[in-house]
Amino acid sequence: MPFPFSLPTTSPLSFSAYLRSSTHPSLLLAAATQRSVLRAVLKRHKRLPAPSQPSDLSNVLSALNEYIPYLFALDAGLSGGAVAGEEIDVILEKELEVEWRPTLTHSAPGREPPRAKLQSLEYEIYFVLQTLAYTYTLLARNQLWTLYAPITPTTEQRTTAITTATKYLLQASSIHSYLSNRWVFTSSIIDISQPTLGALSFLAIAEATLLAVLKDDPYPAIVTQSRNKNDKDWMIKPPDIPKVRAHLFARLCLAAAEHAAKASAMLRQQQEGKPREDLVRYVDDLRKAARGKACRFFAIDADLGGTTGEAIAWLRAGKNELGFSPVSSFGGADASEEGGSRGLVMKIKRGWSEKREDKRIERGAGGWGSDAGRLEEGRVIDMLESKWVKMNDTINTQLIPPYAPLLSAMPSGREIHNRPAPYVPPGLDEDDVVRMRAPAEEGDGDGFEAGGEGDSSEEEEEGGGRRAVVGAFPGTAGYY
Repeated sequence: MPFPFSLPTTSPLSFSAYLRSSTHPSLLLAAATQRSVLRAVLKRHKRLPAPSQPSDLSNVLSALNEYIPYLFALDAGLSGGAVAGEEIDVILEKELEVEWRPTLTHSAPGREPPRAKLQSLEYEIYFVLQTLAYTYTLLARNQLWTLYAPITPTTEQRTTAITTATKYLLQASSIHSYLSNRWVFTSSIIDISQPTLGALSFLAIAEATLLAVLKDDPYPAIVTQSRNKNDKDWMIKPPDIPKVRAHLFARLCLAAAEHAAKASAMLRQQQEGKPREDLVRYVDDLRKAARGKACRFFAIDADLGGTTGEAIAWLRAGKNELGFSPVSSFGGADASEEGGSRGLVMKIKRGWSEKREDKRIERGAGGWGSDAGRLEEGRVIDMLESKWVKMNDTINTQLIPPYAPLLSAMPSGREIHNRPAPYVPPGLDEDDVVRMRAPAEEGDGDGFEAGGEGDSSEEEEEGGGRRAVVGAFPGTAGYY
């Protein structure tokens, strides 16, 4: 499942204090107003409880899409460019200062990293577009959560959810790639460093590749349906398991594992600081889940060919790739006593982890899917191993070979998604640019906050802001 990013927040910014435009004076006012709305939306989103945040993502996306055209209009004016065929002149009177709170930087448990103070409009562009990419990723998570709804989704609903989530992930990858190619500075901020941007682009491609496999993979849906207490379809008929293009899906999973491995390597090559541990762990789990899934498809391909013994060996190879004990409880005679006890402990710990994950999914908590689907893939492999070992013991009685030689002979991966088209920043309409020629009104509106929150939030307290006194007459807080 896509990584549960946290959206960053920012401090107020008055463009008129740093910039001046002789051709389009109202541009600074319009950009400041849209940025204030975005800031208020991000603050409100952060304060919502985790189950309520997914439904608020559409508001965040709308605020971002409204602000980004004005932001790039300012950028075009500073570089002497044109917007909608009209030249915009923006003069930098003093260096722009912005503050954003990073969300991927490692910090002490229970504490947020401090706001980063940055001096350039480029940093504003990077953080705003990163927020847009995070929003697309979270929208993809929201789509995939419907696969675990109390009422089992139909095949059409499942396909629609996966297709929509794939589209969001490809858009996120395109934005990360655009920022990585645009980057010209050396930054100590992990969130917008070039290795992180490249890693997040590869991560989104890996997740989209696995979703292409999930769309035609019936086994995870069967396992999920068997755990759904509200599902009654098992009373009518057993689930249909159509034949899958097992070898092709296995190579697609290997390609996803390669992308995840690249992302992991790029996250670990940071020069200053280190990213969040849960992000690094998630990328590693995604690589393990992809390789374990590839082994499962090789097992299905072997079973379709009539070699059940080799299929079981592939399933045990998949368990090994997932980080679980490869020795099956059904055929563990070759395990030593120490190995058997260790496998039992790992099985108990895994059972606890699965129950915690089920509760997170049921509550819709923000941390569900933080194992990148590794536990879910382990359940699918357990189901197939239980079935095939029983068949092999009673009917086929084929020898189960060791799985190490199978892993060494795995083929290379195969791509299904070409690199996404480069992100094209949206521009202002011609009518909007014409309206920017009007003189700016009194006050630039930078203190405006949607919802009337102003600057009295808890985030501004650390910067010296004064909290409003409950019950006091407006404007008299200084007397208390």
